[in-house]
Amino acid sequence: MHQIFIDKFIIPESSLDEFSERMNYNREFIKKISGFVQDKVYKSIDEQGNSLIITIAEWEDELSLTKAKELVQNEYKRINFNPPEFMSKLNVKMERGTYQEIDTY
Repeated sequence: MHQIFIDKFIIPESSLDEFSERMNYNREFIKKISGFVQDKVYKSIDEQGNSLIITIAEWEDELSLTKAKELVQNEYKRINFNPPEFMSKLNVKMERGTYQEIDTY
């Protein structure tokens, strides 16, 4: 069963460029991982002028997603990237979840 990994970010306008660079790096990295199916990015602007970005990455199965998370963490260590520090520095808020696609509700 495909696993859908969804992140929602609230990004101040002043942080959007730096955030986008990091997001694009991550998107290019995960596309090379076995089990990756596809990804999408959606954007809107809230009343305060913050960018709301939703990223959706689809994986073949739970094992593929688990392995991808491990590989991403290894890459972060390799490049000395600390996500909590990065988010704090840019004042970005994030919500994260993993979902499974269903045909009917």
